[in-house]
Amino acid sequence: MRTKATRQLQRELNVRLMLPVMVIVALTSLFGLYGAQSHVDRVFDRWLLDAARSLAGQVRMVDGHADIALSAQGEALLTYDFVDDTYFEVLQGAKHVIGRQGIPAQGERAKVYRSEGMAYDAPFLGRQVRVAEVILKNDAGEPVVVRVAETLIKREQARKDLILTMAPAVVLIIFTAVLVGWGVRRTILTLERFALRWTDRSHASLDALSLDGVPTELIPFALALNDLLARVHSMVDREKQFAATVAHQLRTPLTGLTLGMARLAEAHDPGAIQAVIRDLGEATQRTSRLVQQLLALSRLDPEVRAGLPFVSVDLVHLAREVGETFQEAALQNDVKLELLSSVETLIVLGEPELLSEALGNLIDNSIRYTPSGGHIVISVNTEPSRLSVSDSGPGIDDSERDAVFERFVRGRAAVGEGSGLGLAIVKSIADLHCATIQLSASGFGGAEMTMIFARDEPRCG
Repeated sequence: MRTKATRQLQRELNVRLMLPVMVIVALTSLFGLYGAQSHVDRVFDRWLLDAARSLAGQVRMVDGHADIALSAQGEALLTYDFVDDTYFEVLQGAKHVIGRQGIPAQGERAKVYRSEGMAYDAPFLGRQVRVAEVILKNDAGEPVVVRVAETLIKREQARKDLILTMAPAVVLIIFTAVLVGWGVRRTILTLERFALRWTDRSHASLDALSLDGVPTELIPFALALNDLLARVHSMVDREKQFAATVAHQLRTPLTGLTLGMARLAEAHDPGAIQAVIRDLGEATQRTSRLVQQLLALSRLDPEVRAGLPFVSVDLVHLAREVGETFQEAALQNDVKLELLSSVETLIVLGEPELLSEALGNLIDNSIRYTPSGGHIVISVNTEPSRLSVSDSGPGIDDSERDAVFERFVRGRAAVGEGSGLGLAIVKSIADLHCATIQLSASGFGGAEMTMIFARDEPRCG
């Protein structure tokens, strides 16, 4: 079905293609007509000049006076023309020698033919004539001027014949317009068929469209559409995976909350009630943390993170702010949490909330796995800009240092409940900021996680 946009595109193509072609054809015809008319004028002028030179050849100088012996037959031959009237005049200076007096000495559309003479238009005896003038120069007296005038009937007829030659040009313009319109329509139909094919296919499947039968000029367009289909397909798969992950991860804590509420309803002893409430509080905190991590994962989707605004972030201020939020949890676990920085301010480009999430996950992991009386240090250093969290926990085995950054993977030394998402989120946030994660042994015997920021690239896709 043809849409308004399709019709507008067809009109635009018609205008852009027809107008230049028609202008070219019209200008070519006009230049051809002008050239042909100039050629006809030159031919007629030279005939007229030939007559004037022939007449000048009959002039004899006798005692400094021009004389011409022209018989009646010669004059008739000179002036005979089946169509036009022809006149001639010979003058010596201002003195009339022979012929019809009064032929104008100047006029319009004058053209000089080098040494042959000149020609011009002028009125004579109530009609327009073309005058050819030849001047004989001699040392015996005043120069002799020979003029031959002819009416313009043949010339006008020649001009009309030339105008008639424009008829094929008009036909050519019309034919060109029809041909261009047909070509544009055929092109639009090809686009419409391809669009319909793509629409039908996209409704049935998100698989790539076959390039068989696609015109060469449309292959870049088809590749772009296939790339879009691949991105949509990938996005749908990620949405399905994310939905499955949410359903799987929330099932256990929600079940625990449901059972806890049932236990609370059945409990009568104040001590038992307090224990159930305490368990429910811990389960709620774990569920809240899990939801927060899942939301962070959703923000790291490629289709979402491309539009995240990057601003200047002070890593020292960020570390202090995030560390303060975990101070109470560290005290509850009898863990010392401190901040060490080699500078007062360290600016990087990034997304503040995501960087806070990454640092929070690192601190949370350290608090979880650091035993009572342990030590956790948040460090900010330069050359290059880096943010580290080191602890005195059990550390991570060398064989697990790559696997722990995958989703839902926990190390063998992991204790308690956890989703296995924390370090995967940290890795994704680091990748988004063109930063690298370095995992090594800390000076306290535990693990040290360091996020190292690139100097040149503030963002990675």
